[in-house]
Amino acid sequence: MSERKTKLDKIRAFVDKMPSLSTTVSKVLEICSRTDTSPNDLNKVISLDPVLTGQVLKLINSAYYSLVNKVTSLTRAIIMLGLNTVKNLALSTAIIRCVGQVKKSKALPIKDFWAHSIGVGVMAKLLAAERGLPLIEREEYFVAGLLHDLGKIPFGDEYAEVLVLAKKAQEPLVRLEKRHLEINHEEVGKMIASTWKLNAVITDAICHHHAPEEAAPEHRALVATVALADFYICLFDIGYAGNRYPDEAQLETLLTLCGLEWSAVAGLSSAVDAEIKKAEIFLQV
Repeated sequence: MSERKTKLDKIRAFVDKMPSLSTTVSKVLEICSRTDTSPNDLNKVISLDPVLTGQVLKLINSAYYSLVNKVTSLTRAIIMLGLNTVKNLALSTAIIRCVGQVKKSKALPIKDFWAHSIGVGVMAKLLAAERGLPLIEREEYFVAGLLHDLGKIPFGDEYAEVLVLAKKAQEPLVRLEKRHLEINHEEVGKMIASTWKLNAVITDAICHHHAPEEAAPEHRALVATVALADFYICLFDIGYAGNRYPDEAQLETLLTLCGLEWSAVAGLSSAVDAEIKKAEIFLQV
């Protein structure tokens, strides 16, 4: 049996053991994929889950939204947040909780890992705004950024050596993973996305954020935006997901795919810091 096959089997066994997303979350995703869904439909499902109800109310009343009056009605919170935000909140917090249950990686401290992930989510959303995308679409960018590195979770202790090598060689981590583990985190991410039945655009962001040109044409701009956000967050050492030296040769391509100038990206630095502080609510709900 090849070494790659052995490693794949080990990772597949880990992914299979990961807790599945709760019935409520699956139902929320299903309801939100319909075109005729109303806030009331969503209210019926969420109100049966006290934890998710609490999360939705906590989010609407958090610093992230800075409202003057406290919202206590779930239906009102769903209307104000919008179906897409509630769907993404349910998905994000469910995944953060699932990962927390299965992994306390020595190689990749989970708190730093989520700080990096939130940074990429926030930056992707800000870049989407910079690209002139409507508010309703930006939320998808936040979630795609938040979940892009999920494939790093199942790696075992041998990952620590790869992180050290990437730092020493000052090379992109994805290259070192392939060389030393014969499998990279994008491939592992694909297994998780398929187990959790994540939608096609989020799956493409997880599987192709190091090569956006390989994503489906209709998802390419989003995946390139996540890749650009990841480049920025790695470059400025926000959180830690092991990739201190992103591939600089790729920067020009990413900027072209996103239709942005680096000066516009760099100009978002104070907004990124402020938004990250607010978005940390996702780690506490």
